[in-house]
Amino acid sequence: MHSSDSTFPQLEQWLDEKHVTEIECLVPDLTGVARGKILPREKFTEDRGMRLPELVVAMGVTGEVPYEGAYQNIIPPTDQDMHLRPDPDSACIVPWASDPTAQVIHDCYDRNGKLVPFAPRSVLRRVCDLYAAEGWRPVLAPELEFYLVARNPDPDVPLTPPVGRSGRAESSRQAYSIDAVNEFDPLFEEVYAFCEQMELNVDTLIHEAGAGQMEINFFHGDPLALADEVFYFKRTLREVAMRHDMFATFMAKPIAGEPGSSMHIHQNIIDTATGRNLFSNPDGSPSREFYWYIGGLQKYVPAAMAIFAPYVNSYRRLVRDSAAPINIQWGGDNRTVGIRSPVSEAPARRVENRVIGADANPYVSFAATLACGYLGIKNRIEPQTECTGNAYHGDYELPRSLGEALTLLRKDADLSSVLGEAFVTVYTEVKEVEHAEFMKVISPWEREHLLLHV
Repeated sequence: MHSSDSTFPQLEQWLDEKHVTEIECLVPDLTGVARGKILPREKFTEDRGMRLPELVVAMGVTGEVPYEGAYQNIIPPTDQDMHLRPDPDSACIVPWASDPTAQVIHDCYDRNGKLVPFAPRSVLRRVCDLYAAEGWRPVLAPELEFYLVARNPDPDVPLTPPVGRSGRAESSRQAYSIDAVNEFDPLFEEVYAFCEQMELNVDTLIHEAGAGQMEINFFHGDPLALADEVFYFKRTLREVAMRHDMFATFMAKPIAGEPGSSMHIHQNIIDTATGRNLFSNPDGSPSREFYWYIGGLQKYVPAAMAIFAPYVNSYRRLVRDSAAPINIQWGGDNRTVGIRSPVSEAPARRVENRVIGADANPYVSFAATLACGYLGIKNRIEPQTECTGNAYHGDYELPRSLGEALTLLRKDADLSSVLGEAFVTVYTEVKEVEHAEFMKVISPWEREHLLLHV
């Protein structure tokens, strides 16, 4: 497939209307990094099958890939090509480009025309198709936290809050402070302007608890479209931050002593035949599906943690007394639990997964949380008793490290059946390589406490 086929006349018309001269052909990899090619408009239109090696979407954050094991059975060392197919719905302008430039996210297909099963977009499409087969339409709304930090070219130097309009860096926590957000007005005005040009459906911006920590909320919508928006937003925010002489980071725990950053995902299901929220009965009360969905999250979230918390750094956020969940308790108007159901009218009844980190790949984390709920409904899994107290004081119920999380994911046949065995194999093998790379690094803590004492 190529963009000059009759399948994409609207895309060609849109490119004409925007006077686009260059196109960034993007593919999100397992980390969420934008891979791909930059093509002149003419080349994009005439290209008879743009290709990339399969391993491009199956690399770790260090760029390494496994050179042995089951990974090689799925992605052979012959380094065969994927065939890229543009998704016209993902096309938008690159606001910071000097010439009229578009960015278009592509899906990955093999030579037989089947979706590459370990590509992040393919995994989310697979799960959404399972919902569609039941007559359901999942709806999500992510809330994404991040930090603005001072430029830091040296990875050995700890990160610090940036200087705002006042000429001073934040030194205290300013949760929900309007004035603290206004410190960075020029940056956020540009972010909103860029998002408007890209037609991203961003909603509320707030200041979170950490020094320089913010949160952006997205309107609820289709999972794939929203994953694209989160992917684009991360890219946009990083670009704008650098234009304002600072960095933006979605690390789960970038600064010691400050709260971590999460990606809370609100989720519900619409019955496509009736338009009814599946989580509410006709009389407005919570439905069986609502409770089963929560039961599925409680059962399968621990096994999905390698997806929700994908790096060694992710587990620094998920510790006691850090304003992050440490278990899979559920509750109503209770922000200490891992699974929350906010107060709402019956048509808007939803479940919020508060476990996921801001560092998670939006495509595979959306797929995984939907997979947990799907399995809960299909298997009619009853939830535990609702938690009405402080879940932060409860027991740990989540894996405490990436290694432990990878073991749980490998062992869970139910999640593999929904997400796809090829994806789980590739993902876990890549993460093992990342973990091995991390273990080669000696931390300042080890030098401080072990050098002269053991």
